[in-house]
Amino acid sequence: MTPEQNKTAEKMTSVKATWDKAPAGPKKDAALKHYQAAEKAHTAKNDAETNKELDAAAHALA
Repeated sequence: MTPEQNKTAEKMTSVKATWDKAPAGPKKDAALKHYQAAEKAHTAKNDAETNKELDAAAHALA
């Protein structure tokens, strides 16, 4: 994996851990939608879209 892919994978792990700890509610639901979109983009090897969705998920949890 390239350094960029490693950063993306680490970011996914971090956002997922934050999501796991978040209390149930609309913020967690919104973050889940973004996280699932990030997973789909990651599978398609689209790092830019993955990072965009991870940022949106993190923002939804904030």
